[in-house]
Amino acid sequence: MRITFLGATEEVTGSKYLIEQADIKILVDCGLFQGSYKTTKRNWNQFPINPKRIDAVVLTHAHIDHTGYIPVLVKNGFRGKIYCSQATYELCAIVLIDNGNIQEEDAKRFNEHKDPSAPAMQPLYTKADAQYSLRFFQVTDYDKAFSLGPLTITLIRCSHILGSSFIVISDGKKILTFSGDLGSPKQMIMKAPSYLEQTDYLVLESTYGDRLHEGGDPVGMLGDIINKTVSQNGKVLIPAFAVGRTQTVLYCLYQLKQKKIIPEIPIFLDSPMAISVSELFCKFPEDYRLPVSLCKDVLSTARYIRTVEESKQLDALKGSAIIIAGSGMVEGGRILHHLQYIADPKNTLVLVGYQGEGTRGRDLINGAKEIRVFGTTYEVHAKIKMIDLFSAHADFNEIFEWLAHFTRGPKKIFLTHGELQSAESLKKKIEERFTCEVIIPKYAESFDLE
Repeated sequence: MRITFLGATEEVTGSKYLIEQADIKILVDCGLFQGSYKTTKRNWNQFPINPKRIDAVVLTHAHIDHTGYIPVLVKNGFRGKIYCSQATYELCAIVLIDNGNIQEEDAKRFNEHKDPSAPAMQPLYTKADAQYSLRFFQVTDYDKAFSLGPLTITLIRCSHILGSSFIVISDGKKILTFSGDLGSPKQMIMKAPSYLEQTDYLVLESTYGDRLHEGGDPVGMLGDIINKTVSQNGKVLIPAFAVGRTQTVLYCLYQLKQKKIIPEIPIFLDSPMAISVSELFCKFPEDYRLPVSLCKDVLSTARYIRTVEESKQLDALKGSAIIIAGSGMVEGGRILHHLQYIADPKNTLVLVGYQGEGTRGRDLINGAKEIRVFGTTYEVHAKIKMIDLFSAHADFNEIFEWLAHFTRGPKKIFLTHGELQSAESLKKKIEERFTCEVIIPKYAESFDLE
């Protein structure tokens, strides 16, 4: 068995891992690179292997940095099956089509404002490309092994987001396991990840490999921020990832309203994709802790903003309000259209998730005095707050706890899905605590698993 790392190497996004055994070629995850222009530009590079030669794709979960390249792979000739859980398929039907729309809108906006002598920008893929790619999905049950040539593959419930899975691949002699994104056992809504018993090789995420999640009460912290902002007649902007984080934020707001900790002010969810995900959420109670009886009540905490016209009206709001919108790193989506509010010191922007290197979110955390959006520069006078307690990724102590439950642990661990500093820190900690070799692979690096 041979593994080649084609993404998420010394960085967080672009997860793609090629597995080869005899004549079989399988891609585990197929994600987009996200973040800075330099990083996202890599999505347009020629794929290192002809997609026609890939026999199958297996997905850990539906986040776009794990699935967003699928329409490109299909457009360039892939015709195999894409194996995933039922919830992952249903989420992909939302996020891939939404991303196709975004690709088309970004290209259109660029072409409208470009220099006439510059070449026109083409979308990476279109909504139609995304819809076509869904034909190749094959829903697979958890804990039910299936075969691809000489390899046996099993999906095990992971609980990072709806439908997320550990992927276990065996050739009959050795076992290779992919953690995907390892969920924190302390998530407010999602259940704790399952423990695994044995593996020989492990591809492990390292997003928070150099830090621990802060202790504290995220609901109370959010409530304090809202109340201080409302006392100044300001607005609260919350950029949030559509899958998982938005639903957690809504649960916090539901609790704050039920306990009357915050005043009755308008709450808006301005993200078509997050709305679709929220409407799907209650369908999969086996993945989350939230009582089924409360699910619909929690997710109806906000008024859903569906149309562009309704979204534009939010920019003329008088008085205090809470606006939740994508994207979580302030790189795209409708949050960009509300950033005029960032120039007013009465307002607060609350970041509730990981902010990748080179993103506006990271710049704001680092104290940027101005940001530029659609050709307009906004001075940053609003308060910028970060609540790190919402993370759906395990920190290094939680990773250790998960690893400690293997009865026969890995002899070799490959660290991916983390910036280099985070991966190096986790590598050192694992080697001090466990008896296994730890490798931080580079892009396109291959290893024979013997």
